[in-house]
Parts: sequence; structure tokens; C-alpha cells
Amino acid sequence: MKVVIAGAGEVGTHLAKMLSNEDHDIVLLDEDKEKLDKLANQVDLLTVCGAANSIDDLKEAGISKADLFIAVTPYESRNVLACILAKDLGAQKTLARINNAEYLKRINKPKFQQLGVDELIYPETLAAKEIVASVKQPGARVTHEFSKGKLMLYGIKIRDNAEIVNKTLSEIGTLTDNFRAVAITRGDTTLIPHGKDSIISGDIVYFVTTRDGVHNLYEKAGKTLFGVKNIMFLGGSRIAQKTAEKLSDQFNIKMIEQNRDRCTQIADRLNNVLIINGDGRNLELLKEEGIEKMDAFVAVTGNSETNILCCQLAKKMGVKRTVAEIENIDFISLAEQVGIGSVINKKFIAASFIYRFSMRSDISNVKCLTSTEAEAVELTARPGSKVTTSMVKDLDFPDDAKIGGFVRDDQGYIVTGETQIREGDRVVIFALPSAIKKIDKFFQ
Repeated sequence: MKVVIAGAGEVGTHLAKMLSNEDHDIVLLDEDKEKLDKLANQVDLLTVCGAANSIDDLKEAGISKADLFIAVTPYESRNVLACILAKDLGAQKTLARINNAEYLKRINKPKFQQLGVDELIYPETLAAKEIVASVKQPGARVTHEFSKGKLMLYGIKIRDNAEIVNKTLSEIGTLTDNFRAVAITRGDTTLIPHGKDSIISGDIVYFVTTRDGVHNLYEKAGKTLFGVKNIMFLGGSRIAQKTAEKLSDQFNIKMIEQNRDRCTQIADRLNNVLIINGDGRNLELLKEEGIEKMDAFVAVTGNSETNILCCQLAKKMGVKRTVAEIENIDFISLAEQVGIGSVINKKFIAASFIYRFSMRSDISNVKCLTSTEAEAVELTARPGSKVTTSMVKDLDFPDDAKIGGFVRDDQGYIVTGETQIREGDRVVIFALPSAIKKIDKFFQ
């Protein structure tokens, strides 16, 4: 597939790196030649120095032969115009990054498609959905739904009190059959575990389960569920506002923002949220606003260091659940080490959304996880495909990938070695980047 990406910012760069691992023909278009030259030395791709909304520059990038055009510059109007031009010049599918949520309304989608913009992405809205999920499932670092919740993905930090600690996956399988460990983050390494591999204290383990299996998973992982009612936000960013908007009907929310004008704007927009004008790094202010009574603390200032430090401070003050927006990739492992409850990174979230458009049509869901190298994908088994020819234990599936579960007749199931995948099943797989092409062969 030929993919042209306009915009060598964080999202475009991260996406280019991901796609280049899968032998796509990648062209990256940006006006910053120095940035392009640096990336060209790191990633196997072609670069074109030019503007996303220039017809000549798009032609130079080979837009007429592009299967997918992705416009992710910082400028919404430029992205939309670039997609319109790209479609007119022959691009098969176009996607634009935007920062106006009203464009995402279902009623507006046909209007953009008529113009030539097939898909829209608003990273802040996607990030807000992740935060909402994190707050509502406080026992997990990561949560994600497949097939509208028929299967669930949970990333859980394992402590010494867990029943499954120091046990192999085979031993865990004798305890329960309603969840399955599909990946482990241990330090800076991501493992795809198999029967003889053990779970040890300090691991972040990713499990696939059904809704009915969630309670048992938490119990075996040593997690005590607690209710979240009071939430404090640090920062009045667009992510904070979008999240508060989704949560304000169910939770008591306070939001601390340093900019007075922004406080006024947010207060006018969010009627059910208490807005505090002040510096959230000030411990006395946090105490005055009752941080000890908070069940969750969400730091989304746009400054990774501030978010990490303030979440640490909130934990010391007794807050059980912390969420931090961390856009600096170098700080993500640090955040995991110091025990931040959930890490939010817009570029990873945006990449998950865009990534599936670069893959075959039978991949319906992709989740790129913030703190691991692995990807969770949901694929549909085609008639006669290799994955349907024998039981899972006899498939000779790649070692760097693992089947977690499947959905059949609108019901989710956890995979065992005896499972036989059938035509039409939607299968959830965890895989390292090196396995994606291998998996493809099993589903063709």
C-alpha cells in the first residue's frame, strides 16, 4: 500500500515509523527539511519538502497513486483542504486531523465525504474517551473494548498480593478459564507469554476477558474495586474539558486552571464543573480544595513533567486513582515506574485510530498501547483461512503473537488450546510489530 502522510509532527512521525515496519510505501510531506532529513536517516521512507495544501507538492509526493492520504499537520483548515485536493488528484482514501468536535457529528460526515474527506480524527476527543474509561475502571492501567464490549482488554499491575503472582500461565489456566494473559510489560521489555512463562510482581499484564469475567480477573489479580465519585482535574486543556463534559453528570468535578480567561470560558461552557483559578502545583491550594477527599486526580496540563509530579503528589495525599497526560515518550516508562495509574498519550491514541485504515478491510479494531511495543488487533476469519483449519494449539501460530479471544454469534469467548476458530469469528490477537505480517497469512 502506498501511504502519503502530510505533517511530520509527533502524530505523523510516530505513524510513519509504525507503518514503515510493515513494508508499506511511505511518503512523508512537510515544510521542515531538517526534520525530514533527520527522520529519513531513522526510518525507511521517502520524504518530500513541501506544503500539504500545494497541488504541485502533492503531485511530487505521488498522490495520484496513493491508497491512503493522511493529513495531520497542526492546522485543521490545511488538513481538510489537503484531503480535498488529494482526493481530486487521485488518492483512494483520505483522513484529516481536526480540532473542531462539531465536525464529528454523524450528520456532518456525508458533507465531508462529498468534499473528498473520508475520515476525520480529533485526538483530544479520543484521549478524553480513554480517560473516562480509566476513571470508570480504577483497578486497571489500560482498558479497551472489542466488538462493543463483547471482549475486554485490561492492563493490570501485579503486586505480591495477587493469587496469580509467581504462577505460570499453564497453572493460571487450571484456576480459571474466563480470562487469558496475552502480553506482559516487564521493565522496558514486552513479552508475548506462553504456557511456561510466569507472572511476577511488578509486571503489567494484559488480559483478555469477557464482561462476566472481569470480577474474577480483579479478584485473582489482587485488586480491590473502589467507587469513584470526586475527581480533580489539573489543567483546563481541551482534553480536560472534553473529559469533564462526559463525566460531569455522574461525578463531582473540580478543575484547577492557572489562566483566568480560560477559567471564565470553561465556567461558561461547563455548568456542572467547579472551576478554580490557581496553580495546581501549589500544595496549599490543593489542600484547600480538598484533595484528600478526591477519589481520582487527572493531570492534563500539556506539560509531562508537571503531570507526573502532581500525580505523585496526589498519591501521597491519599488519592487512589491518578491519570497523567504524557506526550514526551521518554517519560512514559518513568511514569509507569513511579506508579501513575494510567498514562494518556495523544500520538499513540491517534495512531491506533489511523493505523487500521492502512490495513486490510477485515481488521475492525486496533489498539496501540502506550507502554508496550505490542498491538491488539481484531480480525475476522475468512472462509477457508488457515486460522480455521485446526485447533488453536495445532495452528503453529507465531511465538510473537497470541490469540486472546473471539466473538461468535454476538457472544465473547476466551480462547483455549482446544478452541477451533470458525469462518466469520472476530478474533482478538496481541502481537509484536514483527508478527503482524505473519498473522496476515493465517486470516487470508
